Amino acid sequence: MKLLQRSLVTRILAALIAISGIAFISIILTMAISNSTRGYASAINVAGSLRMSAYRLLGELQHLHYGATARDHATLENMTAQFDERLFSQILIQSAPQTQHHERHQQLAALQDYWQRTMQPALEDVTAGGEINVEGFEAMTATMVGEIETLVEQLERSTEAKMRWLGIVQLLFLLLIALVVTVSLFDLRRNLIGPLHRLVILAREVSQRNFAHRVQLAGSDELALLGRTFDTMAADLAASYAALEDKVSRKEQALERSNQAMQVMHEASRTLFGGGNDLCTSAAPMLRELETLLAIGPIRLSLNDPFDQRRMPVLQTRSVARPPYCRDSACDACLVDPLPDDRDANDNLDVLQLSIRAGGTLLGHLEVWYPKNELDDTSRRLLNILADKLATAVYLQRRIEEQQHITLINERTIIARELHDSLAQSLSYLKMQVARLERMQQKEAPREAQATVFDELRSGLNSAYRQLRELLSTFRLKLEGPGLQFALHQTAEEFSQRMGLSVALDYAVPPYLLNPNEEIHVLQIVREALANTHKHAQAHWVSVTVRFADTRLQLKVEDDGIGLEDASSPPMHYGLVIIRDRVHTLNGELSIVNRPTGGVCVDVSFTPLTARLNQLQPTPTTDDVPVHKRKRS
Repeated sequence: MKLLQRSLVTRILAALIAISGIAFISIILTMAISNSTRGYASAINVAGSLRMSAYRLLGELQHLHYGATARDHATLENMTAQFDERLFSQILIQSAPQTQHHERHQQLAALQDYWQRTMQPALEDVTAGGEINVEGFEAMTATMVGEIETLVEQLERSTEAKMRWLGIVQLLFLLLIALVVTVSLFDLRRNLIGPLHRLVILAREVSQRNFAHRVQLAGSDELALLGRTFDTMAADLAASYAALEDKVSRKEQALERSNQAMQVMHEASRTLFGGGNDLCTSAAPMLRELETLLAIGPIRLSLNDPFDQRRMPVLQTRSVARPPYCRDSACDACLVDPLPDDRDANDNLDVLQLSIRAGGTLLGHLEVWYPKNELDDTSRRLLNILADKLATAVYLQRRIEEQQHITLINERTIIARELHDSLAQSLSYLKMQVARLERMQQKEAPREAQATVFDELRSGLNSAYRQLRELLSTFRLKLEGPGLQFALHQTAEEFSQRMGLSVALDYAVPPYLLNPNEEIHVLQIVREALANTHKHAQAHWVSVTVRFADTRLQLKVEDDGIGLEDASSPPMHYGLVIIRDRVHTLNGELSIVNRPTGGVCVDVSFTPLTARLNQLQPTPTTDDVPVHKRKRS
C-alpha cells in the first residue's frame, strides 16, 4: 500500500495488471463454463433420437401385430439393438454427473433400468415369436418417452443455468473492469494530468523569467517529487538570477568606475608627462580623483635614490604632514582632506605595494591603502596601469634631466672651446705683445719700434673685441619661434639686411624630426656660414638648403663669391672651427669646397637622433603584422 501511495507509475501498472487479471479470469471462467456444457447439445439430440426410436419401435410392433414376416422381426431386432446402443452411449453417460445423488444421474439410471427390466425383455419376447400386447407396449412407450423428456428437460435446465452463470460472470467482471478503469482515470486526472498541467504552467512562467510561481503539489509520488524539485529549482533560479543581476550591476558599476578612472588617467597623462619634476602638481590631483572613484586611500609614492636605492617618500595624498623628502615647502597638495593620524594603524585597512619599474630598473614604490577584502581585480589592474604610467613619467623625467645635464655640459664644453680657440688665443697674443713692449721699454727702444707694437696691440684688441661680440651674439641665440624653420627664416632676413641681398631659403624637413639640441646646432652652423660669407665672400647670391632624405639631414650654404684660395684646405678661421666642432657633436660629415660656377659650398650631412632610433628597431616580419593590417595591405 505504501508503494502504491508513493509511486504513480506503480499505481498505473497495478491498474493495468488488475484490468488484465480481471479479463484473464473472465476468459478462464467463460472457458470453464463453456467446457462444462460441452456434450449437452449432443446428449439432447441423442435423447430426442431415443424418443423417436421409441415411437418407431411402437409402430413396428403395431405393424407386426397386423401381419408379421421374418423380415419385420429382423427389423425390430435391429431397432431394439440401436435403441439400446444409444441409451447406453458415452454421450448420455458423460452428460450426467458421476455423483450418485445427482438428479440427472438418477434419471438416466432410472431410464436405463426401465429399459433393461421392462421394455427390452418385452421386445426380445416379441422377436422370439411371442404374443404382441399393443396396449401394453403403448403404455411402456409413453412411460419411456416421459422419462426421456424428463432427462431432456434436466439437460436444458442445466444448460440454461450455466448460460445464466456465464452472463452473470461476464457482467460482474465487466463491472469490475469499469470500476478499475474509473478509479484509474480519476487517479490519473488527479495525480498526473493536473500536476503535469501545473508543471507546464511553471515551465512557461520560468521561461518568462517569473520565478515567483510555484506548483505546490501534495503527495509522495513521482510528479509530487518532481513538482517540489521544480519549486526548489525555481527558488534557486530566482536567487541565482537575483545574484546574477546584482553581480552584473556591480560589474557595470566597476566598469563605470574603471572607465572614469581610465579617463582621469588619460586626461592627467599630459600633465603627468609634461609636468617636469613637479610630481605634486601633476600626479596628486589624479591620485585624489582615483581615491574617490575606487574608494581607496591614502596613496603614497616613494622613489629610490639612484645612488644607494634608499626609499624616499615624495608624495602622499590626504596626509596630516608633509613627506620627509618634499621639495616644495609652499605646496599643499598632500595636505588636502587629511585623514586622522591613526589611519595607517587602522586594523580595517590593508596596503597594496606596487613596484615602479622601467624595464629592469626599480625606480620606486607605490603604496595604496584600501578597506580589507574590498579591492577587486579591476581596481588592481587599474592600479597596475597607474604604476606603469608613474614609472614612465618618472623615467622620462630622469632621462630629461640627464639629457639636460649632458646638453649643458656639451654646451659649456663648446663655449670653453670657442673661447679658447678665439678670445683666449687673441688674449695670449696680446699678452705676448705686452711682454715684448715691456722689454723694448726696458731697452729704451726707439718710439718708432714701439709704435709698431702699439699698432699690433690695437689691432689685436679690436679683433678680440669683435670676437667677443660675435661670441656673445652666438651664446645669446635662442629659438623663440615655433621651430627651426621660423628661426631660419629670421636668420635669412637678418643676413639679407646685413649683406644687402636676398638670402634664399629652401626648407623641407618633417616636423618634430630634430630635438632642441640638434636644432640649435643646425641654426648655429647656418649663422656661422652666413657670417663668414658676409665677411669674406663678397657674394651677390646666397642660398640656404635644408632637406631630409634617406634618414639623413642635408644642410647646404652656398654663395657666388670669390671662393677659397685652396679648395681642398680652407683657412682655419675660428668660425670654421666652431662649425667643425658642431658637426662633430652631431656625428655628421662636413665638406667646404669651391663651387664649379664660383663661390663656396658648405655641405653638412648627419643622421638625426630620431632616425637613428628608428634604424635600431627591428623590421617587422609578416608574422608580426596584425591580420587586419595584412588584409588591407
